[in-house]
Amino acid sequence: MADRALTLSARYRRTPWWVKVIVIFAASRVVTTAIMLWFAARQGTNAWTAAHPDYFDFAAIWDGHWYYIISVVGYPTSLPLTADGNIAENAWAFMPAYPAVVRLFMELTGQSFPVVAVFVSVGFALAAALMFYKLMRLVVPASTALFSVVLFCVAPLSPILQVTYAEPMHLLLLTLALYLLIRRSYWMLIPVIAVMSLTRPSGLAFALTMLLHVAHRWWMQRPQARNRQAFPLRERVASIVVGLFSALCGIAWLLIAWGVTGSLEAYTRTELAWRAAYIGQGELVPFTAWVSATSFWAPWFGMPQPLLLLLLVIVVTGFFALLASPWSRRIGVDLRLWIVSYSLYLLAVFFPQSSIFRLLVPLFPALGLLALPKSKTYRVLLVALCIVGQVAWVDIGWWVDGVDWTPP
Repeated sequence: MADRALTLSARYRRTPWWVKVIVIFAASRVVTTAIMLWFAARQGTNAWTAAHPDYFDFAAIWDGHWYYIISVVGYPTSLPLTADGNIAENAWAFMPAYPAVVRLFMELTGQSFPVVAVFVSVGFALAAALMFYKLMRLVVPASTALFSVVLFCVAPLSPILQVTYAEPMHLLLLTLALYLLIRRSYWMLIPVIAVMSLTRPSGLAFALTMLLHVAHRWWMQRPQARNRQAFPLRERVASIVVGLFSALCGIAWLLIAWGVTGSLEAYTRTELAWRAAYIGQGELVPFTAWVSATSFWAPWFGMPQPLLLLLLVIVVTGFFALLASPWSRRIGVDLRLWIVSYSLYLLAVFFPQSSIFRLLVPLFPALGLLALPKSKTYRVLLVALCIVGQVAWVDIGWWVDGVDWTPP
């Protein structure tokens, strides 16, 4: 028995890393698919499907329907208006890269949108898992990197990896961008950022990451290291150019929407239409939406608005303090700079509601921190909690149970 265990252990050590990642990914998809099918069997008639839809139709609800519209007819040249004259919800809120890829494979295969989009998402998700291992391997040992992949594949929001949403494609591109950043392959970042920014809003957040990255390399290096050209001129030029390019990509979709519709506010007003159901029409004033949200959510939580605002300040302050702690430094500077940048981006532009959980997905490099403890008991319990979290998220955010007030 001992010899058999040693043989299995030796075979495991000789197994290529990519095989391990594929096995982890496949096993996790079995679990998540079972959860999704269980909810689909209980799903009643809703705005997108009949009762008890099959997996593909169930995976194509919510924003998946917007991606379907874009893949079939594209974007409106005239913006739809509400009864009071404001811009209504429309396709301009969604970037074009993912539906373009889906449309390409629809043409090549002749299959319907739900089937093609699910397979495209799963393909991107597998590639993202493989790339995530490579990324984490730059900053942590192999066993920790592999467990980071486990958490990536079973995380409470991991059902998003196999529905008709753009997140899997964006995660692959973001993982590749962070990998190239850590490797200092600045010029190779340009095409990645260009496509990434047209997949999910991320150009401005990555531009801030580049700004912080340049500042860190220049100002935080010891003087003697600076004298040894730790940050050579060619890398300074490349990193600054990439940062400026990312900032331009961050507003590119706004400019494209303006060019097509003739309205400079086409994109921003479209995005604001989604929060109008909560707080009415308003302007996009950075960093104010979360404060407004405390007034909206305070009655729901049954607490005074000042107390909820204080809790928000404590949570945000604690989060950024954690990122500055010695423990978090173990995943390196650049991943933490991305986490800081994207968090600030969300605080600047997003109104917090149930979609916040999905919008936190790009913070996935933080999974490397959760993967650091090596206790087997800890790891088993964490995986179990993540799977329970999947059930909770599908129940709260994906499954349509009568009243539509918790979109994923």
